[in-house]
Amino acid sequence: MEDEPAATQRRRALLALLLLVPAPSAGTLAAMVFFPGSATGQWVFAFSKFWLFMFPVVWLKLVDRGRFSLSPIRNGGWVAGLVSGVLLSLGIGMAYVMLGGYFIDGHLFRSKLHEVGLATVPAYAAGALYWILVNSVLEEYVWRWFVYEKCAVLVRPLYAVVLSAVFFSIHHFFALRSYFSLLPAVLCTAGVFAGGVVWSWLYSRYKSIWPGYLSHAVVDLMVFAIGAVLLFGDALSR
Repeated sequence: MEDEPAATQRRRALLALLLLVPAPSAGTLAAMVFFPGSATGQWVFAFSKFWLFMFPVVWLKLVDRGRFSLSPIRNGGWVAGLVSGVLLSLGIGMAYVMLGGYFIDGHLFRSKLHEVGLATVPAYAAGALYWILVNSVLEEYVWRWFVYEKCAVLVRPLYAVVLSAVFFSIHHFFALRSYFSLLPAVLCTAGVFAGGVVWSWLYSRYKSIWPGYLSHAVVDLMVFAIGAVLLFGDALSR
């Protein structure tokens, strides 16, 4: 609330971050590290997803007393979103071409996708569509709108861009570590961080999640294309 003392706003923002940011890491660790393939892991993961996406709504209405919005684009940003997505995708593609053969264990990657049921073409395509069309929107809503806004209460906008990108990257590292060895997981997490910086900056610049979503969706297209090569490349080359 804008009429509250700054110290109260900062305490409120810090509490919101403490309650939200650890949730996806807890879910990822439960499902992929501590209880893989178990009902417990899946339930914890599902609850963490529910918490991640419902908490900002509840906080907005009950704590901030704000209004719902579809985050309309009023200041432009489509071109910036598209261009940034293409540039990030080119960087990812070049990194894969130059380094993928040295650092990525294709057998480990394929075995993990078999474990989670995404090793067939229909399942993989369905997963890709979900992540590109749905999950990317949800991530922009959580990490760029809610988390960035709370970080911006605590620190200056430029630092908020970086801090929100750090928070966005943490659970991705745990997930990537389940699919790759340490070095490629670190490198991929660095890429996630770079994307988070760009998308948080787009939100801070245009005050809408949609330019960041467009950029995010383009990047996800490249990521899933590389995943398809790793998963189905041998079959396609026969």
